[in-house]
Amino acid sequence: MVTSELELESITRALIKGQANRVKTLTTLAIENGVTPQRVFQNALLPGMQVIGRQFRDNTIYISDVLIASRAMHAGLHVLKPILSDPQHSSLGKVVIGTVAGDLHDIGKNLIVMMFRGSGLEVIDLGIDVQTEDFVEAVNEHQPDILAMSAMLTTTLAMMSETIRELERLKLRDGVKIIIGGNPATQDFANAINADGYAVDVFKAVDLALKLIIN
Repeated sequence: MVTSELELESITRALIKGQANRVKTLTTLAIENGVTPQRVFQNALLPGMQVIGRQFRDNTIYISDVLIASRAMHAGLHVLKPILSDPQHSSLGKVVIGTVAGDLHDIGKNLIVMMFRGSGLEVIDLGIDVQTEDFVEAVNEHQPDILAMSAMLTTTLAMMSETIRELERLKLRDGVKIIIGGNPATQDFANAINADGYAVDVFKAVDLALKLIIN
C-alpha cells in the first residue's frame, strides 16, 4: 500500500514538472505493480493537473507551462487508454464538444477533451468553428449525455444561444445536458440561454460534467 502511494506521488511530481517520459514510465510501472488505471488517474494524474490549475489561476505559471504539463498528463493517459478502452471498462457517459462557429481557439477545448477522456468519458470532438447545424446533427446522431460548447470571443457567444434554440425547436434539448465555457462566458449568460451549467476552467468542466451525468 505504501509502495503504491509513493508510486502515485512520484507520478504527480513528474507531471507537475512536465516530465512526459518519466510520467509515462512511472505510469507503466504502477500498472505493472497492480495499481488500477482509475486509481492512477484519480490519485496521481488528476491531482497533478489540479496543482497546475491552481498555479495558473494564481498567475505563478504561464500557459506554456500548462501545455507542457498537459503533454505529460497525455503521456500517462496514453498508457491508461488501452486499458480504459477495454470493453470491460464501460464509459461513464458520452460528451459531444466543440468550439462554436467563428471561433478558432482550441487550446482550452483540447485540454478539456483530454481531461474528459481521462475521467472515463467517451468524447466526440467536433473541433473548432463548429456550425449550429453540426452541433445539432452530432447530438441527434450520437445521443450524448453532455453537449459542451466553448467560445473565446465575445462575438461568438451568440452561437451558443442559437444552438440551444435550434435543439429546442427540434425537440432534442431535453435529452442532453449543455455546459458552456470560455473567457467571455459567465454563469449569468449560461442561465440566460438555458444552458445547464458553466465551467470557469478545465477542472470545473470535468466536475460539472460528471455531476450532471450522475444526477
